[in-house]
Amino acid sequence: MKYNILKYWCRTFSKLRCVALKAKKTIRAKVIALTNVKRRLLEEEYSNLQSFLQGEDVELYSANKQQAKRFYKKINPNKEYPISIRKDLIKVERQPTKIAKYWTMMPVKGRRGGVWVAIKPHCNIEPDMEICESKLLKRNGDFYLHIVVKKDVEERVNCKSVLAVDLGIRNSAVTVNSKTRETHFYGKWLRAIRGHYFHLRRSLPNRRAIKKVGGHEKRIINHELHKISKAIVKEAKRTNSTIVFGELKGIRRNYKGRKFNRKLNTFPFYKLSKYIKYKAEWLGIPVMKVSEAYTSQTCSICGRKSIRHNGLFKCSCGAKLNADYNGARNIMKRALGLVSSAGATVDLPRTNPTEGWNPLNELGGSSLWLTNKQCN
Repeated sequence: MKYNILKYWCRTFSKLRCVALKAKKTIRAKVIALTNVKRRLLEEEYSNLQSFLQGEDVELYSANKQQAKRFYKKINPNKEYPISIRKDLIKVERQPTKIAKYWTMMPVKGRRGGVWVAIKPHCNIEPDMEICESKLLKRNGDFYLHIVVKKDVEERVNCKSVLAVDLGIRNSAVTVNSKTRETHFYGKWLRAIRGHYFHLRRSLPNRRAIKKVGGHEKRIINHELHKISKAIVKEAKRTNSTIVFGELKGIRRNYKGRKFNRKLNTFPFYKLSKYIKYKAEWLGIPVMKVSEAYTSQTCSICGRKSIRHNGLFKCSCGAKLNADYNGARNIMKRALGLVSSAGATVDLPRTNPTEGWNPLNELGGSSLWLTNKQCN
């Protein structure tokens, strides 16, 4: 019954949003095989942009100057800013040669008509993709081009289940599928990585070293977040599911101590949810949000409120569950029970703990305690 209602909601929600969607993502490409002349032209344009943002009167391509005024309102003197290139001024063509498969034309002040450079993107650039505004940035002496692309995607309207995602600190993401009952824990080591770099920064002697370490940490965290989001979207595609998040608004307003607040306020919840969303939209997988209020305090088996301690949720009904898993199950039940986007409301009946579904029956467990080790 509940799956038929979910299927109805998926169809209705897609009609309201129009089935044809414009999905957007960023393709990262490294600029390779630069000749001395081309490197000099790019270096001059990039250096002149930094000088222009500091208030100096320098020669800069007019469109790049307009983009800088448009995007960079507040300037940090210790930061370098990328060149923002308008979509009508950048060209990307596929012309396989011995040097590269893709070539792009970028506008610069020093050459009329721009300069053609070879690029190596991290994925293929298909002909049906629309090139949007892109950015040229420099890191460790090399140039990188972040190309924003769009394409028409047909959203899925026959979703058969819900994939609930609970974001947390102990486990970056925990997913529960409403049909297959599969449970997955992701990003357990992110907490250790962030803790390691926090203590490392405290022991460093100067700001330059702290900045270098911070950049290293950021790249590692982003890489791990991309891996987690890719795995979650892959799971949703395999099970033909709608991805459901808990609404994280106001999550950082708490008073649980300095140490806990530091971990909570520095964890990239928004970035991970954004990665999952854009990857899902690129494949036409629906994404929705439900209220996350009290999902960590409510027993997913009997519905009573209780407490969690050190990752363990204990209820008076006798249930002992992994706290993140319990939150993910509550998000799943809310998605199935209250689908306000389609105007349909479904009340799921409460059952006694002995009558409800025991997740460990499928895992070979003998109690209601669900550990990370058993699920990984």
